Amino acid sequence: MERYANRGGNSGVTAYEIGNTSITVQFQDGATYLYTYASAGANNIEQMKRLAIAGQGLGSFISTHVRKGYERKLR
Repeated sequence: MERYANRGGNSGVTAYEIGNTSITVQFQDGATYLYTYASAGANNIEQMKRLAIAGQGLGSFISTHVRKGYERKLR
């Protein structure tokens, strides 16, 4: 997984891994979730990928737009 840059300084996201049609996100408490096109929608996943690479806004986007739209909890 890639370390999340957290440019805003207050994100709960610590790491991410981008797939073709998915993104896996790890949070500070160690919880890791897989978000996919099927579970959260292609537009949301593509936006999450952009935010992850930018290192800012991913946690806020998840809590505002995706919430429980994960396919499964990995940890």
